[in-house]
Formats: sequence, C-alpha cells, structure tokens
Amino acid sequence: MGRGGLDKNRLIDVELDESIGRSTPDVEHERAVAIFDLIEDNSFLPVNDSGEGPYRLKLSLVDARLVFAISRQAGDEVATHILSLTPFRRIVKDYYMICESYYQAIRSSTPSQIEAIDMGRRGLHNEGSQTLMDRLSGKIEIDFDTARRLFTLVCVLHWRG
Repeated sequence: MGRGGLDKNRLIDVELDESIGRSTPDVEHERAVAIFDLIEDNSFLPVNDSGEGPYRLKLSLVDARLVFAISRQAGDEVATHILSLTPFRRIVKDYYMICESYYQAIRSSTPSQIEAIDMGRRGLHNEGSQTLMDRLSGKIEIDFDTARRLFTLVCVLHWRG
C-alpha cells in the first residue's frame, strides 16, 4: 500500500520483545530487514477498531505462541491476539529445507534447476502467508503482501543461525 488516504491502516513500528531472544549477527540482520520491509509497505487494521491508526506491533513468544500486542501510534492499547505457532511448524521447516537447497543450487545447478527450486520456495512462502492470513482472520485485516512480509518475519524468528 502506498502512502495516501489509508495511511492510518498500517504499521509504523514493529518491536520484538525480549522473549524472542537474540541470535547471531546474521540472524539479527535478517530480522531487521524483515521488520524494515514490513514497515515500509503494509496494510494492517485490527478488526472492530475505529481505524484510528497507524499502529505499533510488539511481538513476543509465550509457550510456543506468538503474541501480537497492538497499540496506536501514541501508545494506547488496541488489542492483543495470541497465535499458536503449531500450524506453521511444518511449513517453516519445509521452507528452510528448500531455501537450503536453493542456496546450494545457486552454486552448482543449471538455471532451470534453480528456477524449479525457487518456484517451490515461493509456493511454500505463499502457503505460509495464506495460513497466517487465515489464522488472523477475524482479528486483523491484512492484505496478501503484508501477510508475506509477516510470514517472513515469523520464519526469521524461528531461525537461530
């Protein structure tokens, strides 16, 4: 979503709670990039909110659940949603396996082999993004591109380096 009349239906900040934990410099860099991409372009509206965004999102982990604490720009609390990460385990695991295959293929495979692996990687990313949209349905309205960026962040949260 570009900047315009709907600027209020978007995230302006994403914070990772200390419960997420810190990792290697490479992982921290990937997390920072995922957050930057998400903030740069997103569509985000908590369901049943008056639409008085923009919003801040604080993510934390509690008992294998991802907690979305949403507040307004000024800090007023809007909602908290808790999402089980169980439905994402297989997708994230498969996504990492195919990403590893992709990076290996870049070094030694033909362009058509690389393209085939990349199509599978994108397919899994789309599946994870759709699962995230489905799990947030009735809680937070997001478009598919925002779901893709959020799913990237979920994947990076699982990556330990």
